[in-house]
Amino acid sequence: MQTILNNVISKQTPLFQQSMALTDELVKKCINNEPAAQKELYKQLSGKLFAICYRYTKNKAEAEDWLQESFIKIFSNLKSFKFEGSFEGWAKRIAVNHILSDFKKKKALKFTDELEENTLTIEAEAPSNFGKEDLIRFINLLPEGKKLIFNLYVIEGYSHKEIAETLNINEGTSRGQLAKAREQLIEIHTKYNRINAEQIS
Repeated sequence: MQTILNNVISKQTPLFQQSMALTDELVKKCINNEPAAQKELYKQLSGKLFAICYRYTKNKAEAEDWLQESFIKIFSNLKSFKFEGSFEGWAKRIAVNHILSDFKKKKALKFTDELEENTLTIEAEAPSNFGKEDLIRFINLLPEGKKLIFNLYVIEGYSHKEIAETLNINEGTSRGQLAKAREQLIEIHTKYNRINAEQIS
């Protein structure tokens, strides 16, 4: 499977003349190990899945590792896709589950109230217009535990019960950490607005 992924991300396989839609037909071609279809699938999903990976870490290299490992699992499990619902949603779930699994293997989840020290970099980098990239950057400034729960609940759509079961915590902890995460995002955004106002004046 690693060989398939290497072929997919290499320049050896020609791209389609016209981009194919992410359809059942494309998925079926991937199941049949058609290289062009596999490369097209990677092309269409890699950006979206990388964005998911990067929301869970400030380390770009770690996000890239998660992306490649997620695609290995996606290609390995294509035959288990039931063609019920969105394939993109199915693939995203695999990526998130892989990230969570890696989290539990490598990291001891901590729930602290201290914001990352690099919140100070907002002063030097604050742009004039707020956008999606800024929101992702603000989320990455949250303490690790709060960031994880915020991503799972707000972005991925997990329930507090699912989060509690996944992270081996109780639902009250999940709810409390989400509330604190929202408070701290407001704090970061308030600082962001203050800095922009000072730059304009």
